Amino acid sequence: METVIERSPLQVLTQLESTCIAHAAPLPQQKVIQEEWSGIGFRLGEIMLASALGDVVEVLLPHAVSRIPRTKAWVNGVANVRGNLMTVIDLQSFLQGRPTRITSASRLLVIQHKGLYTGLLVDAVLGLQHFTMDYRCDESPDEKYHLQPYLTQAFRVGSEYWGVFSMRKLAEAPEFLQTAI
Repeated sequence: METVIERSPLQVLTQLESTCIAHAAPLPQQKVIQEEWSGIGFRLGEIMLASALGDVVEVLLPHAVSRIPRTKAWVNGVANVRGNLMTVIDLQSFLQGRPTRITSASRLLVIQHKGLYTGLLVDAVLGLQHFTMDYRCDESPDEKYHLQPYLTQAFRVGSEYWGVFSMRKLAEAPEFLQTAI
């Protein structure tokens, strides 16, 4: 007659653990993970900029606007976006004093910050941009563009310079909030 050896549940689990460890595949080599910054890329004239993903709530095609009398030249007007009135600002005109020529590539970057619901007209949206911190630089674009108060950092990839444009700094700037003539 065969003897049956009874094992306790703990013994069964211990044996199962030993078997799993003996037959487990080794862990993959650990790669060095580089910190990465991601944002929405856009263009103002020849200048390439990017804003943090959380700063831009939506990207839209330019809307028909109703002009607002006695406002600064860079205020294009208001647009009806899904039943909400949105102020449309020509960002290039605000920063550089030169109006944006609307083309098929032009877009509105919609920002919403502390009750401010605004569409910023830009020459083009260049999609998601990802930069590793290795590409971070201290350079800034030519001062004539008046970007410096709104830039938080910059990246240089090859010959391309990308300024990181803070929509929050823009939305809190007194000169941006003062739209009346």
